[in-house]
Amino acid sequence: MTRHHLGRPAACALAAAVTFLSAAPAVADSDDALPTVRPRVETAPLYDDEAGGNADADDPAIWRNPADPDRSLVVATAKEGGLRVYDLDAKLVQSVAAPAAPGADDAPGRFNNVDLVQGVRLSTGRADLAVTTDRGNDRLRVYRIDPAAPDRPLTDVTDPAAKPVFSADQAEINDQRTAYGLATWTDKATQRSYALVSQRERTRLALLELTPTADGHVGYRPVRTLDLPASFRLPNGKNWSPCAEPGELPQVEGMVVDPADGTLYAGQEDVGIWRLRADLTGTPQLVDKVREYGVPGTYDEATEECVAGTDPGYGGDRLTADVEGLTLLQESDGDGYLLASSQGDNTFAAYDREQDDDNEYEGGFRVGAASDRLDGSEECDGAAVLNQPLGRRYPEGLLVVQDGHDAPDDGDRDATNFKFVDLGDVKDALDD
Repeated sequence: MTRHHLGRPAACALAAAVTFLSAAPAVADSDDALPTVRPRVETAPLYDDEAGGNADADDPAIWRNPADPDRSLVVATAKEGGLRVYDLDAKLVQSVAAPAAPGADDAPGRFNNVDLVQGVRLSTGRADLAVTTDRGNDRLRVYRIDPAAPDRPLTDVTDPAAKPVFSADQAEINDQRTAYGLATWTDKATQRSYALVSQRERTRLALLELTPTADGHVGYRPVRTLDLPASFRLPNGKNWSPCAEPGELPQVEGMVVDPADGTLYAGQEDVGIWRLRADLTGTPQLVDKVREYGVPGTYDEATEECVAGTDPGYGGDRLTADVEGLTLLQESDGDGYLLASSQGDNTFAAYDREQDDDNEYEGGFRVGAASDRLDGSEECDGAAVLNQPLGRRYPEGLLVVQDGHDAPDDGDRDATNFKFVDLGDVKDALDD
């Protein structure tokens, strides 16, 4: 890994122009040559059908219990199934239901992404919070994490007066262009905490300040928004937009903020990874592109699929669409990795956390099967990493990844779950 000192991006006014950066020019290893790490344990499968409560694993976050790291938790979204809380053995600790639909013709609650905020000052004292996007209701939901309640650690503290993030009314909410991806951020200078939220089927990002209330709840207020591009000028002079269903724009889901300097990394699923200031000022920069970048496509109404044209060769070498879960492996000296799920080829790409070399590509890995009964990760939607000791199970830290196709026990039902990987194995794979 290249060693550099992190620097805060220079402040500048929000500009319409977008800077495009290329990844490191070195030739990438072929996907087959990437090392494989194997999960230690996995959660029970979730089933996206009526019998399974329409539960669909999506995005995890890792909460470290500072008093007893062995009792740390993984908080994860299950879409209409709400939230799941697991211990470090991947055993279910708590299940939190998503809100019911407000009306017979309205969408039910649907928890999409989750992130954590530490040490927020509430009227009841300081607390760690789990924040999730409720895509069904276009709101944030906030839960206090209580280490003294091991069987029910999450308590809903969402301000009942919280308003929709992107929608003007219930009719717009039902269109489901709603709160989708999520990353939290605490500004070191002001100690104010924020949520960065992306909009489903749009390129918009919103910055929301988390606002504790006098009665111990947590709401939020809008600060500003930023729209990433939906169309791109190619080197051949043509304009290109990713193929999608009519009316849909290339959305962002995976996001993470580097707390050292307030840099947001955002994965635009069919485009690549953006780097920008977490306060949504300045000029976004495209750190890396998906292989499909620039490939023309035509949407076929009959098959509801995109038909790809000839690849002009403008895409990247590391990521196969979609770009999904982004997470930051932080090291105490400022080094570390930005990890990205390359969903289309079931791999993970690692980029240098430092920006002096434009987040240089450092390698990649797969999460493969550990046994006939413990499979790897396919079609990964979300990932979370914590580079801190987590007791006897994970003394070097933990990587949790979503598995979009749990096998071999899913049968004819759509099954998903989460895999727990020893972070020491990931570090070894990236250091090889």
